[in-house]
Amino acid sequence: MKAILIIQVLCVLLTGLVAGLLYSYDCSVTKGLGSLPDDSYLLAFQSINKAIQNLYFFTSFMGCLLLLPVTTWLTYRQGNTTAFYYFLAATLVYFIGVMGVTMFGNVPLNNQLTFFNIATATKAELTTMRGLFEVSWNRWHTIRTIASIVSFGLAIIAIVKSRVS
Repeated sequence: MKAILIIQVLCVLLTGLVAGLLYSYDCSVTKGLGSLPDDSYLLAFQSINKAIQNLYFFTSFMGCLLLLPVTTWLTYRQGNTTAFYYFLAATLVYFIGVMGVTMFGNVPLNNQLTFFNIATATKAELTTMRGLFEVSWNRWHTIRTIASIVSFGLAIIAIVKSRVS
């Protein structure tokens, strides 16, 4: 197997892992958390925000940041114009729609929640914090979920096009 094919497959795999994580989170976690009372919701979200920061997550999430542009460049060097454009589109969608939205949408909200002291907050403060956090976070998350699925789909098409051409 050629080295470029291994890199392309690894790129598609990592992109798929991120899309699957964000999709499953959107299908289950946000829906499950949404039914909790304010204090439980905020505590659970704080706990999840800590737990997600692990090697498994960072390997796939940050691995895409490295492998998508590398794969795009290698595909370009290989001379496969069609596959190159699909990988380029997958890279741009991931960088803007997944990483950009995460860094400028979700992470600031996560940071705000991290510094919110649930134990000393009044019921009104809990309700206010949840109101400020939940709708915005879910909106940003839906955008990055869709972007990750689109990026994954484009990467699949690219690898198919690179094998066909």
